[in-house]
Amino acid sequence: MKTPLLWIIATICLVPPAAQARSAYDGSWDLVFVTQGGACDPSYNFTVNISDGIVTHPNLVKFKGYVTRSGSVRASVTVHDKFASGTGRLSAAAGRGRWTGYAGSSRCSGYWTAQRN
Repeated sequence: MKTPLLWIIATICLVPPAAQARSAYDGSWDLVFVTQGGACDPSYNFTVNISDGIVTHPNLVKFKGYVTRSGSVRASVTVHDKFASGTGRLSAAAGRGRWTGYAGSSRCSGYWTAQRN
């Protein structure tokens, strides 16, 4: 009974820890959102960080997003009475896509662009 237990313990101790998952898109990105339809502000600019394919913003609590290995992006954000969600694609240094949302009772839509910092 002790021998199998020793093998299990030895195996656990000798297996290297899993490597941190990295994304080809990890890093800081500057985003520009342009409104093409609706009564939202004409444009919005901010910077996000991508780490392990997860998109985050340090000051936006209700922000969630992710990037797949192929570069497909999906994200959404809520700030007070404004909401937007979008999809698109990143390459090694740039990206673009479409977004829809609302500000109060006004529906809005447009496109976004991204540049890696």
